[in-house]
Amino acid sequence: MAEEQVRDTDIFANLKEEDINSKKVARFTLFVCLIAAVAGLMFGFDTGVISGALAFIQNDFQVPNDSLTLGFIVGSTPAGACIGALCGGMISSRLGRRRSLKVSALFFIVGALVCTLASGVAVMILGKLILGLAIGIASFVTPLYLSEVAPENIRGSMISLYQLMITIGIAVSYVSDLGFAQIESWRGMFGVTVVPAILLLIGVHFVPGSPKWLIAKGKDHEAIEVLKKVRTSVDKIRTEVSNIKDTLKVKHDGFGLFRANANFRKVVFLGIVLQLVQQLTGINIVMYFCPKIMEMAGFGSHNAQMWATIVIGITNVLSTFIAIALVDRWGRRPILITGFAIMAAAMLTIAACISLHTDNGGALAYVTVGAVMIFIVGFAASAGPLIWVLCSEIQPLKGRDFGITCSTASNWISNAIITTVFPIVLGAIGNTATFVMLGVFNFAFIFFTMMYVPETKGISLEGIEKNLMEGKKLRNLGDAS
Repeated sequence: MAEEQVRDTDIFANLKEEDINSKKVARFTLFVCLIAAVAGLMFGFDTGVISGALAFIQNDFQVPNDSLTLGFIVGSTPAGACIGALCGGMISSRLGRRRSLKVSALFFIVGALVCTLASGVAVMILGKLILGLAIGIASFVTPLYLSEVAPENIRGSMISLYQLMITIGIAVSYVSDLGFAQIESWRGMFGVTVVPAILLLIGVHFVPGSPKWLIAKGKDHEAIEVLKKVRTSVDKIRTEVSNIKDTLKVKHDGFGLFRANANFRKVVFLGIVLQLVQQLTGINIVMYFCPKIMEMAGFGSHNAQMWATIVIGITNVLSTFIAIALVDRWGRRPILITGFAIMAAAMLTIAACISLHTDNGGALAYVTVGAVMIFIVGFAASAGPLIWVLCSEIQPLKGRDFGITCSTASNWISNAIITTVFPIVLGAIGNTATFVMLGVFNFAFIFFTMMYVPETKGISLEGIEKNLMEGKKLRNLGDAS
């Protein structure tokens, strides 16, 4: 113990209060988080680009609507993302968060170029699989890195930047698709997606490693140099380093900790369920099938459907700013509960409009668009960013890679299943009943949040872990010690 105290004293020997400039810390922290969040642009671009490119790809490669090949083209990215998410923990643990972002950017560049230059369906599927790998790794690493670099007073808003970048990527891809559609160039649609990957690859050179990962690897001095750039006082740095070292004393890690510790198992399962909840809100059904929903509501013109989709994409971007502004002021739980209530009401309104619509559209068609926009506001201001925030906060340090791997993989698996099953459910129970069901799901999630979701506003990751290991209930993990 005495030797350990001497070593700890030594690592703080050159740590002086005058070396820390609060204004520079704030600017640098924001810069670091913005660069890391650019990974979300990659995610958003690929999510949106396929909706505009698919018809032209089908025409060029002569792929019929009812063929299994079409399913492989659309489903290859989620499949690759699931693999990337499952591998993300191992890559992040071995290479570190910063280098993992570089790996993701490189995969994305390669995948986008393969898709752009594809000479046939097989090459296109390969390119989209590589894009999926990139997205899966990024969706794992980015929230994790942001949670470990950002101070607790702005951690929620900084992690929410990732979701903001996703929404910007989707909206920009819709506009880009509309432009390239005029010259029927699906290759141009995919070619543009290289841009955010290059931005990330360049930007990552200027950001530091995660202090928690560095300390876990015995690189204490490097971690302190990073903390001097992102923390506002010597006392905060000393306390954080000490708390991280305490969490590293846990005997097991990863799957070993999952097997040995019932408390850890609880938050792993909570992370998995939270990601499932995010998908069951109906967000990807709305985003992927928005033109179809507009058709159900009475918009017959394809052009009108596409413009409605762009408006909804812009609404998605703007609404995410609500979460960024409120998450560290109002808190996670109140925002989630409000968001689920808004989404439940919007889904039930969509169901009513679809049930009552006439073929020539009219006022109900516009009410449907309004309800979809309200749903997007509810999601983008709550479950969209906050599920990622919570999943990156609740996992203990020595189980963080494993826990977030499980929750991120859950997101992609449920995404793929729900979007595949949706048309089948639609055909089996009808349009109205399907959206009523989604409304009921969102209403049920209010009670789930009240029962199990913790309020993590303003508490350090180490404080959340301490509460977890002491056996506190899930909803009390954010309580002050």
